Amino acid sequence: MIMIRIWVYDGILASGVAGPIDVFNAANHLGAGEAMRVRNPLPKLAWCVESLDGQPVRAASGQSIAVDGKIDARRRADAILLTAPFVADMDEFVARREQLNALSSALRRQRKAGAVLAAYCTGNYLLAEAGLLDGRIATTHWAKATDFARRYPGVELRAQEVMTGQDGILSSGAVTSYLNLAVRLVEMFAGEKLAAMTAKSLLIDMNRISQASYATLLDEHGHADPLVARAQQRMEATLQQGFRLNELAAHLAVSERTLNRRFKQAVGLAPLVYLQNLRIEVAKQLLESRRIGLEVVSQRVGYGDLSTFRQLFRRKTGLSPREYQQRFARVSLPDGAQRESSGTFD
Repeated sequence: MIMIRIWVYDGILASGVAGPIDVFNAANHLGAGEAMRVRNPLPKLAWCVESLDGQPVRAASGQSIAVDGKIDARRRADAILLTAPFVADMDEFVARREQLNALSSALRRQRKAGAVLAAYCTGNYLLAEAGLLDGRIATTHWAKATDFARRYPGVELRAQEVMTGQDGILSSGAVTSYLNLAVRLVEMFAGEKLAAMTAKSLLIDMNRISQASYATLLDEHGHADPLVARAQQRMEATLQQGFRLNELAAHLAVSERTLNRRFKQAVGLAPLVYLQNLRIEVAKQLLESRRIGLEVVSQRVGYGDLSTFRQLFRRKTGLSPREYQQRFARVSLPDGAQRESSGTFD
């Protein structure tokens, strides 16, 4: 019997508890059938939902999550699955020191006892707070990558990856990657074949290897520098035109050096990198909203050279423009419907 302990606390996503349990339950059901067919017993997965005080917790949605008992760091576990907080402000979450210290201590003890530790999305902050990711690879929600890297410089963050694993510590990315994480635990304890059967049965895409195509490359203008705000507005207004830093600086009546320095301080990126991200974000919106030729998209975002645009798009998103549109387009036109351009994709 494989024991997986699911640790919960207030503010988590309810689906982050129910989703993995459904995966484990499906694996047990499929495993029983497979064991009868091949006349060879397969490991059975058991799980226990636990909170620090043994009391139900309240999910971010307000839903009450029942628990099976109290977190006990000395209690045997083959794996600990950490649920993730659903919060916009991680400062508030990290400020809950009593909760973090208790969870960190329990995690370190379970790690020392040999349990596999698994976390998804912002749950990876808990592993990092416990010092268990220092010197190791990890991922997290793509939107939290900058914040995570700033807080935990000792972690080798691979924010584009959906899942990482090293030394018995599993880390997965944005929210619904808890399904991939649960299937990975099935694979570790019950075998690759049963994991594949479970993923197919539940329609879980285990071929997702990158979060890049889901990521938003630009933050909102969340800074207080009026010069940089004017620069950003100018970039947005002249997106189809070629970009020269000296022309933008002249338009703003500052030196290139000043513009570059202020831009990096406010946005964290050089102006040229920011413009590249802006162009790719606009291109993504065009590809999501309508069927138009790639040449039109490329020209609308300021790239006259189609090959350059293709290469940059793939580097930024992990997909070609055609692959991106097939995956994320909101409008599907019937075959033969007129396109806005004679240009073709890829």
